[in-house]
This record gives sequence, C-alpha cells and structure tokens, in this order.
Amino acid sequence: MQPQADPFIVPVCHEEIEILYQDEYLLLINKPTRLLSLSSKPPHNQDSVHSRLAKAFPTPTLVHRLDFGTSGIMIVALNKAINAAIGTQFQERTVTKSYTAILHGHLHKDSGSMNFPIGKGTFPQQKVCYETGKKALTNYQVMERYEDKEKRITRVEFKPVTGRTHQLRVHSEAFGHPILGCDLYASDEAFFMANRLMLHATTIEFDHPITGKRISGVCSCPF
Repeated sequence: MQPQADPFIVPVCHEEIEILYQDEYLLLINKPTRLLSLSSKPPHNQDSVHSRLAKAFPTPTLVHRLDFGTSGIMIVALNKAINAAIGTQFQERTVTKSYTAILHGHLHKDSGSMNFPIGKGTFPQQKVCYETGKKALTNYQVMERYEDKEKRITRVEFKPVTGRTHQLRVHSEAFGHPILGCDLYASDEAFFMANRLMLHATTIEFDHPITGKRISGVCSCPF
C-alpha cells in the first residue's frame, strides 16, 4: 500500500466544519475528510475538529471521534456533564450509528455480519486477533453493486454494534473487500481507486441528555 511521506504530518484541510444541529448543550457536526478529531503533538498537527470549535465555543468536548480520513456526523458536547451523559449511552450501546462505504469487489450476500475480534497490531494498525482481540461486530447491507471494464465495487451501509478502533476498515479487509482509498488496510489497487477514504458517518441516534428526546441526526454522503 502507499506509504505517507511523513506519517506524523497531516495535510492542510481547507474544508469547513458544518454544524447540522445546535442547542445550548450539544452540537451535531459534519466532519470533513482529512481533518483530525483532536490535535496531536507535532506543531503541524494542531488543526482539528476540537481546535476549530474551541474558537467559537468556550468548552467543546468530543463525545467520540472519527478517523482522520472518515467524514460525517459527530456529537460534540458543550460541557463535561453532557459529555459524560452521552458517553454513558455509548458504553451501554444505546447509541446507534450507520456509515456509508464503498468496498473493493462485489459482496456475495446482500446483507450479513462481520464478526472478527480486533486487537492492537503494529502501530498505527489494528488487526484481527482471536487470542487477545476484543469482540467486534459489524452488520452490513448492500446498497448497490457497480461493474465496468476497469472495476467492481460495492456500496454498503454499515451498522457497527461495537466501536473498536478502525473497526470498519479492519473488518472490510478481513472480509476480503477493503474500503477504497484506505491507506492502512487496502491493497494498492483498492487504495488508488479513490482520492479519499470512502467511508462516511451517515446517521447517529441517541437520547438527548436533558430533554430525553431521541435525536436522529443525518449527514448526507458526499460520494
């Protein structure tokens, strides 16, 4: 697969964060691809969802994160108590999420599950490991299959039951159909078939920690 020239320096992201929903307690945002969720130590890597929002809001805290290359919907709490309340929902698995992805090749079944335990691999990768890995489960539904003379690809909806690091990317690769544009787990062919990681967080549902109302956030897929 294609190595980055310097894995510690991320490219500049010129896309803006879109606010999809806002009240006095939380935000739902659309994170652009190629933007860190949190700043990292190198001075060149200070641009992030958190650093940008901190300029407009006094105490934004990220309830969860999306990988650098993944775009889509995120919950941002505007104080620590709200963060803790929604974090509890994640721990109890009452938060539901869906993702849109484009995979290399054609999946044979229209729906099913990817059930591979995930553990730490050689940094920054994770790996399937039946000895030390933690349970990881992803449900999928085929949305469409494409084929021409040059490529065969499948658009899928993912509904992860667990939330392991890199879960959708690791599961797709282990299933034999890596996500297009993935620099960590895709084959060279699949990596070069897209100009970005073809993974987008499309929906999220949770209970508002103050009103108790079920919030259903939607962020349309850009690809």
